[in-house]
Amino acid sequence: MAVLALDTSAAVAVALVDDDGARLAARTATERRRHAESLAPLIAEVLAEAGLERTDLTAVVGGTGPAPFTGLRVGLVTARTLALSLGIDVLGVPSIDALAVQAVADLGLRPGDEVLAATDARRKEAYWARYRVVAHEGPHGVPVLETLHGPEVRKAAEVAAAQLDAPAEAGAHLAVVGEGAALYPEDLPPDDDAPLVPDATVLARVALARRAAGADLPTEPLYLRRPDVQEPAGAKRALPVKGGAA
Repeated sequence: MAVLALDTSAAVAVALVDDDGARLAARTATERRRHAESLAPLIAEVLAEAGLERTDLTAVVGGTGPAPFTGLRVGLVTARTLALSLGIDVLGVPSIDALAVQAVADLGLRPGDEVLAATDARRKEAYWARYRVVAHEGPHGVPVLETLHGPEVRKAAEVAAAQLDAPAEAGAHLAVVGEGAALYPEDLPPDDDAPLVPDATVLARVALARRAAGADLPTEPLYLRRPDVQEPAGAKRALPVKGGAA
């Protein structure tokens, strides 16, 4: 049996893990403006590699962002629709949480260390959140973190001013990770070898660990601001023109 994880908060990332979190297959497409076209083929590829059918899935995990409106919506709608058609659970995990969890393993962080995760919000802004490492490894091999601040969206310079001047406790390291940091290194210099985008395998493992702990896993997207394209307001009522010809 297997769990499918989808994340479209940045790149399009798809992973298939077993019920213990072991990776069975994974694919990533770096195209940022063709999420809908990329996602379905990647799902088919990971299922084929693992020798499984959609009916073998026991749950679908969707990354909830934060991220811009259009791309994020594609992954979550796909996750919800697939889960509904199969009659299985759909589990939501903030993509930025998965990025921070990944950083603990990639950078060898220890309990007490902190992670400042920043992702691309466009408009010269970053989505960000700050975490403290509680345990390097917990259930399903997933590091345990507590959220200290965020997620929020702000200018990268504002994030730096508020967070880099508030260092971790004495002896602890503050790791700066994510694509938002890589885009604005003058404000948010990232750690060497820091992960840039969420890994769908990690997303799946976080979902499994949280479900086992009885946590609520909502799939509402974290947009944090209104979409660039909005429905127009209702049509204005025409008023008589004064002084018209008799």
